[in-house]
Amino acid sequence: MRIFDWFRDKRAARRAALMFEREVIVTADDAGISVAYPSGKIWSMAWADVDRVAIETNDSGPWGADYWWLLEGKHGRCTYPQGATGEIEALKLLPSRFEGFSDEQVGRANRCTSNARFVCWERKNAL
Repeated sequence: MRIFDWFRDKRAARRAALMFEREVIVTADDAGISVAYPSGKIWSMAWADVDRVAIETNDSGPWGADYWWLLEGKHGRCTYPQGATGEIEALKLLPSRFEGFSDEQVGRANRCTSNARFVCWERKNAL
């Protein structure tokens, strides 16, 4: 394989990954958050059911989603990739929904290029 072909294939793979990320739709309102995937799968949680907000980073970038948002509770979880449609709007709501939400942890996750987990908020005695 020529080097040009390798770069072309990698660029196409990243473009396809970005399309997937954008096709994931995040909706947040006064009641909670929901995530709709292109497959038709929908995950949702009421804000009151969230016990932890975390970000998991990985080393797949720039070809894959650099990190995933995780909202976890006793009865389930809601996850979505960085770059999902509605991600920024949901992020703007998190500090007002979860007192003590750590913007610092979000910043650390944004700078991380390895496999790691950053807890941005956790309910006392959660899970």
